[in-house]
Amino acid sequence: MTRRTEWPGSEDETHSAAGDAETRSGRRGRHGREDSGGPSSSRAESGPPRTPEEQARAICLRLLTGNPRTRKQLEDALRQRGIPEEAAEEVLSRFEDVGLIDDAAFADAWVESRHHGRGLARRALARELRTKGVDSAVIEVAVGRLDSEQEESTARELVDRKLRASRGLDREKRLRRLAGMLARKGYPEGLALRVVKQALEEEGEDPDLLEQHYLPDT
Repeated sequence: MTRRTEWPGSEDETHSAAGDAETRSGRRGRHGREDSGGPSSSRAESGPPRTPEEQARAICLRLLTGNPRTRKQLEDALRQRGIPEEAAEEVLSRFEDVGLIDDAAFADAWVESRHHGRGLARRALARELRTKGVDSAVIEVAVGRLDSEQEESTARELVDRKLRASRGLDREKRLRRLAGMLARKGYPEGLALRVVKQALEEEGEDPDLLEQHYLPDT
């Protein structure tokens, strides 16, 4: 990956950028809410934000501090909390301007984390990013950073981890179970079957007998 791999919107980055973005609107209290600038800051800290924009900022900051989010995820959260569309749009656009929302960075970090951590292939990664509201063009670029060689290498690592546990099964069940595991992680049918057959052949299985079996639909 050539892009930064850390999650966008980490806690330090979130509060730093948010502080810069909101300087003109007033000081932020210790709970992420803005002081009104009046004589009693404690009352402003303890009470709820007074405008939809203030409410939207507080909601977004809280969510971004916990985990990275896409614009669509934050938009959905604001809608569920009754924030007017105009106020939500203003706050989300401002957060994008200061870098607190960055769907491209989110997608890059997601692909790297889920591929290396869970072994997911491009197809599964793209499906996950779609559910989070990432634009198709952004998804294509992010998953495109995984080339076919890397994908095949990861698939082989996954199979190698499961080989020993499958040794008590007959040939067909081993083939189906290992190939099915790869299919569930998004690996193409042909790639999954090829990688599993190679691994079983290296263990001494007859390649001609392996050719008689097929990868089930999963």
